[in-house]
Amino acid sequence: MTPDPNAVDGRSGLLSYFPTHRRPSRRPHSRSFHFQNLRRRTPTPHLPVMEEKTVDTPPSEPYGVLLYYRFTSVPDLDHLLSFYRQNCDSLSLLGRVRLSANGVNVTVGGKLSCLEKHIDAVKSFDTCFEGTDFKLASCNYPFNDDVARECGFTSLSIRVVKELVTFSSCPLLTPPDITNAGRHLSALEFHSALHTSDCISGKDDVCDGSKDIVLLDARNLYETRIGMFETPGVETLDPRIRQYSDLPSWVDDHSEQLRGKNVLMYCTGGIRCEMASAYIKSKGAGFENVFQLFGGIQRYLEQFPDGGYFKGKNFVFDHRISVASSDPKILGACLFCSLSFDDYSSRCRCFHCRMLVLVCSKCQTDEAIYVCELCQRHGKSVESISSSDFGKPKELTTEHERVYCSSDAGHGKRLHNTDVGAPRKLRILCLHGFRQNASSFKGRTASLAKKLKKIAELVFVDAPHELPYIYCPVQDHAKESSSPSLQPPPPPDNCRRKFAWFIAPDGTGSSETHWQAADAQFDPLQYQQQTEGFDASVEHLRSIFALDGPFDGILGFSQGAAMAASICSLEPNLKGEINFRFAILCSGFAVTPLGKKIENGSIKIPSLHIFGSVVGKDRQIDNEASRYLASLFEDGCSVVIEHGCGHIIPTRHPYIDDIKSFLHRFI
Repeated sequence: MTPDPNAVDGRSGLLSYFPTHRRPSRRPHSRSFHFQNLRRRTPTPHLPVMEEKTVDTPPSEPYGVLLYYRFTSVPDLDHLLSFYRQNCDSLSLLGRVRLSANGVNVTVGGKLSCLEKHIDAVKSFDTCFEGTDFKLASCNYPFNDDVARECGFTSLSIRVVKELVTFSSCPLLTPPDITNAGRHLSALEFHSALHTSDCISGKDDVCDGSKDIVLLDARNLYETRIGMFETPGVETLDPRIRQYSDLPSWVDDHSEQLRGKNVLMYCTGGIRCEMASAYIKSKGAGFENVFQLFGGIQRYLEQFPDGGYFKGKNFVFDHRISVASSDPKILGACLFCSLSFDDYSSRCRCFHCRMLVLVCSKCQTDEAIYVCELCQRHGKSVESISSSDFGKPKELTTEHERVYCSSDAGHGKRLHNTDVGAPRKLRILCLHGFRQNASSFKGRTASLAKKLKKIAELVFVDAPHELPYIYCPVQDHAKESSSPSLQPPPPPDNCRRKFAWFIAPDGTGSSETHWQAADAQFDPLQYQQQTEGFDASVEHLRSIFALDGPFDGILGFSQGAAMAASICSLEPNLKGEINFRFAILCSGFAVTPLGKKIENGSIKIPSLHIFGSVVGKDRQIDNEASRYLASLFEDGCSVVIEHGCGHIIPTRHPYIDDIKSFLHRFI
């Protein structure tokens, strides 16, 4: 697997610049890979990580925040990096600077006079910044250290990244062509279009006045909860997504609501609409009329201080938390008591997904844990949180007060925890192979779990179809008889139950004695006949996701990989019941129904395929069978690791490095 040698992704290409009078603190670098060619491996180049620059005392002059972005071709990224390091340091600016070969995305704070000097310097640095919309706002100095630190406003972080904004949850897909983005509408044009609900006037007359207008919010759920556009007579679509990278999937699932419409998009400052509008237009006929609010909600509120058609507050990603109009109306509500509330300064977060939730001061308790409405919608309740999630013995479960939070029901439950600050690991549901069980598969993957323990939690479950014990009868010649008898089956003591996701059409469950005589020697191709039982397995997984979910990913081994692949092929039909972001398929194969129904490259779930490199290396599942399964997944979404270790999941280097690199893209 060979990465692009010129690409520096947002994880390994990290640089935080700080003043030279402080000695930098060096830390070992982690390896990261950008997968393009799936055969060879080369580490992605990375930049040094240095100690943070902080400011302890507020400035005596007026303070402000500056936001801007620019999509443009950067001919010399090193030169641009050097400019931002020197300029931001000399002006004592704090915040985030993201640089890529495709432009810049900047949110910084400092003295207003210094921010104005920075704008002048950027304008004169290169002609590629001509036309950049610099959004400068005066505000108070960030006195809340916790909020400022979380928003990155206690230090200056300059990173070289592959993408200015992460658009897709599949980190291997090529982002949409930004040159095909929707047409910009000024705040006045945007307001006029909403006011008339008619044709958008413009010098090019590109809008079809015969088409209806639909308003699309490109922001996350926690942002829309405290403010959004509300226009009488105009349909407003709120995707209610957890993160921006979930938007492409939402667009795919709801494309018919956009087809043939004049789509007006908006976000905080505009950058998210650039990518999203280009993606919608890339769908072709019926999606040509896509428009975006230039400068985002921030420019709109500057033009309409009373809020205009925007109600509530504009969530911002800096220490201000949100910006309101002169309209005092509160749009948000406490998840616990449902009273009007829109203040995120307490930074309450969902236990499972870490999304911000609104909890008023009266409903907050020390070390309380809440479950957001998205996790609730996907079947994850507080009751399903086991005491092991907190690193506590199970017998202490009853000592915790439980609270269930929902924006719809005006009540909730609360659960105390003493380790809220621990980073959330990826939760991966693991499906065992044929004639195995959760316990045995957990034992076989102990090395994998140990090496992934810092980034992933592996959850093991049994398949629904219990299998009988199989033994090979042997004739007993010791007895004095003209016709030797067959030895009886072994005693069932200490025999663990075995399960399967698919069974043969004539397969039966476990017998009364749990033992059945084999009617033939072991057939390495028996998996090709095991095609029944899929519906029962799907129902079984529905129950598991409802009780133990959500899960970030699904891992399958052998027949478990076939089951996981089948679920991937049905993922659009299972949304809301079985949801995950990626699949890891080890020694997998396609069951006959899956192979007949699915075309090559049609499964779009990000996937990692691990199997034997050549024929004979894996004696159970042929190389060609695993290779065919991988071909059913979209090329840009799949990564292949071939090894010579047999019918196992390899955990030695370099294979474990590739597995970690794949998982790191979803953290």
